[in-house]
Amino acid sequence: MSRRISVLLCCMVILYMFAGCGNKAEEASCVRIGCMKGPTAIGMIKLIDGADASGEDATDKVRFQYTIAGTADELSSALMKGDMDIAAVPCNLASILYNKSQGEIVTVAINTLGVLYMLENGESVQSAEDLKGKTIYTTGQGTTPEYTLRYLLASVGLDPDKDVDIQYKSEAPEVLATLKQHPEVIAMLPQPYATVALNSSPDMRIALDVTKEWEANAGNTVVTGVLVVRKAFLEEQKENFDAFMKIYEESTVFAREKTDETAQLLEKYDVFKADIAKQAIPYCNVTFITGKEMQEKAGAYLQILCAENPASIGGKYEEGMFYGGK
Repeated sequence: MSRRISVLLCCMVILYMFAGCGNKAEEASCVRIGCMKGPTAIGMIKLIDGADASGEDATDKVRFQYTIAGTADELSSALMKGDMDIAAVPCNLASILYNKSQGEIVTVAINTLGVLYMLENGESVQSAEDLKGKTIYTTGQGTTPEYTLRYLLASVGLDPDKDVDIQYKSEAPEVLATLKQHPEVIAMLPQPYATVALNSSPDMRIALDVTKEWEANAGNTVVTGVLVVRKAFLEEQKENFDAFMKIYEESTVFAREKTDETAQLLEKYDVFKADIAKQAIPYCNVTFITGKEMQEKAGAYLQILCAENPASIGGKYEEGMFYGGK
């Protein structure tokens, strides 16, 4: 009896070793990826759907195990523990992760440029200078939206503490509620909440594209999201990393060109409702930028954030956080 049990146990161990994406037999061909519920997930959603449908990519060589997280902390923890290989994260978080991991988590691409918009009921704001004397409701006090807004105002000669009245709310729905109660105020909101606001009133309009205003007045651009990778994975599984990057770039192109299909996928994976996503995607600046251009754009933005508050990027800016950025 004991001999038969031993044989059965051995068979079970062997079967376990060869089952699933995370086993040792397939470890070299499994890429563990992650993104958040938000604009930075848009460029990855087609890739995720392909992984969900077949468990592997078109080359039949790379398998993906994905996580769609509700918070950035979930991705940060998994990356730091080595439980995730690649993730789409906010730009400032990429710098924090690089500093916290002592250079073991690096940035490889920009996936989302600016997603912030100024909204108003009326036609009073035509340029950033027109914000003087206005009350602006927004979110993100002590985080990148605040620093982005303050720098934009300063770039056109306005004092953020004297020339405007900035009122911070903890969440975007609170800003939307304030707009309904006080239609005379200005709101700065990210997508897709800006689209929700536009749908709330026939007189609501996008007064300013914060990214375009930043580029016109600050000389660089807003970088919302980037792609980071554990350096150990990159070095040990370079072929799989390269395969992922190719498929990911194709996924970002799909998101830009196939808005309807992408919107349906975003609803399928509980990121955004399809009707809102369809309207918001063209305003989310989904992109795929690597190499020197990535370093120049993301580096310039991070240095501005660092000047506003070093803690927002993990204490200091390091050029070494970019892989292939030379």
